[in-house]
Amino acid sequence: MTTDLNTLLTALYVKIDDWLGKRTRPGRPPKLSDAELLTLAVAQVLLGVRSEARWLRFVPRALPAAFPYLPGQSGYNKRLRSAVSLIKRVIRELAGDTDLWADPVWVVDSTPVECARSRPTAKRSNLAGWAGYSYCPSHSRWFWGLRLHLVCTPAGLPITWALADPKLDERQVLMAVLDHDPTLTTDRPGLTIIADKGYVSRELDTYLAERGVVLLRPSYRNRTPRPGEHLLKPIRQLIESVNDTLKGQLDLELHGGRSIDGVSARIGQRLLALTPAIWHNRATGQPITRSLIAYDH
Repeated sequence: MTTDLNTLLTALYVKIDDWLGKRTRPGRPPKLSDAELLTLAVAQVLLGVRSEARWLRFVPRALPAAFPYLPGQSGYNKRLRSAVSLIKRVIRELAGDTDLWADPVWVVDSTPVECARSRPTAKRSNLAGWAGYSYCPSHSRWFWGLRLHLVCTPAGLPITWALADPKLDERQVLMAVLDHDPTLTTDRPGLTIIADKGYVSRELDTYLAERGVVLLRPSYRNRTPRPGEHLLKPIRQLIESVNDTLKGQLDLELHGGRSIDGVSARIGQRLLALTPAIWHNRATGQPITRSLIAYDH
């Protein structure tokens, strides 16, 4: 197998199509199957085409004969928005098909997902009630939007994720995410989670300890340093590099979503694009697991 876009898309389509199996729903099957839809969505992100209308015009030239049928922009958008749960399941399936899924160490962090800048836009947005104003100390800026809470392996493989109001406590969101899928921790004895100072909480420490999970994070300056704290800094940079890949190469903050369904679909689309790239790189023995260079042109 080679590391080029066509090979990745072919392997991804076959994997998803085999996993979904034969269609069991009644009625006429769609002209664009679910496997083709998700493969098309991954290709769009990897090639950096943010406009759906422009992407559907670009596909016949960029990937000739790869997709026998292409829907209109409206139909493509509706299919993607309704496929959020499927996107999450495919991310989990691809992640579980790599050796990285069994990694006993996770890193967790949240990053801003800006959804608007002007005050009038924020006031009339369909995201009202979901998004909000918050300050990001890492980037020294205020923003209006959501926060992406991402749990991944040190190699950047997504384990689970959630979008939440930026005013919600990171610790509470992490506990809610793990409560939503308790098998994630119960099937992993000896799991270690690495976080930053934003996850300092006795409640969170107790919550994770009850589940056999060890939380490693730095202490505040006025507290006694925790054992091994000096070793966390280079590991903490791993989650920052994952966020940089999502924002710098996969245009996380340039999603263009105008509703919670639209934002969820576009963020899921970008995480879905990252996951098969890692999956394919591991399968082909590439030295850099999270490299996207072979697939972005």
